[in-house]
Formats: sequence, C-alpha cells, structure tokens
Amino acid sequence: MTQPGIGDKAPDFTLPRDGGGSITLSALAPRQVVLYFYPKDDTPGCTTEALDFTARAKAFEDAGAVVVGISKDSVAKHDKFSAKHGLGVILASDAEGCVCESYGVWGEKKMYGRTFQGITRATFLIGADGRVARVWPKVKVAGHAEDVLAAVRGA
Repeated sequence: MTQPGIGDKAPDFTLPRDGGGSITLSALAPRQVVLYFYPKDDTPGCTTEALDFTARAKAFEDAGAVVVGISKDSVAKHDKFSAKHGLGVILASDAEGCVCESYGVWGEKKMYGRTFQGITRATFLIGADGRVARVWPKVKVAGHAEDVLAAVRGA
C-alpha cells in the first residue's frame, strides 16, 4: 500500500481512543489534523515523540490543529502510556491495522538483522479541507514536532 500524497483526500477513519469513546478524522474539520503513526507505546523513541508533541500541544491548538497519535496498541495500553507520561495528545488504537494500511505505514521493517512487520514512523498533516497537506515519511524523532508545528503555522 502506498502512502497518500500531498493533495490526496486523507483516508477517513473512526478509531477507539484513549480515555474512552472514539475519534473520527472527518469530524475534526475544519481544524488541521496532525496524524502521527508510531510503532509502540512506552518505547524510547515513541515516548520521546509523544512528549515532544505534548510539550507543543498548546501551540498546535493555538495554530488551529489537533494532534492524534496512532499505533496498534490497545486503548488500555494507550491509557497507561498517557497516564504514566502525562501526555496531552489524543492516542487512537488501530488494533486491526486498517488505518495503518490505508496510510501506507504498515510493512516490512528491519532491526538488529531481523525482518518483521510493523509500523513505520510517519506523520501526515491533514488540511482543513480534508486533504493531505504534508507528509513526513520515515520520521526521525529529534526535532520532528518542531518541524510539524512550523508546517501547521505555514512557516
């Protein structure tokens, strides 16, 4: 599955979220939406990324954007992860992997000489019109939240 590109209609979804209830992408309009896909709750890179987005949550909100992190972890794991680190972003559970597949972030990965299926860290900025405004494939965590915030602000 290929990733949606700039100008493409963002694949809509409804997923269960941390704290109960669900989140629907199209219902977030007309705000911009930062969708960041990450491999696993409470691992070093994923924790740093979530904390970096949390540290800028107010700035994203002030810029008219909402931040949503998506992994295949369960809502219960998201709740624990969020509580443990005091996260201020929405975490959605894509346990079946359908949304990961529709955004082209599920596939073969290699680590420590081993090949396995997993989520490739990627971020999508969805514009107020529901179209992909920017894509960050194969994200490196350091400085990423700042780059995304600059894009949201139109810098």
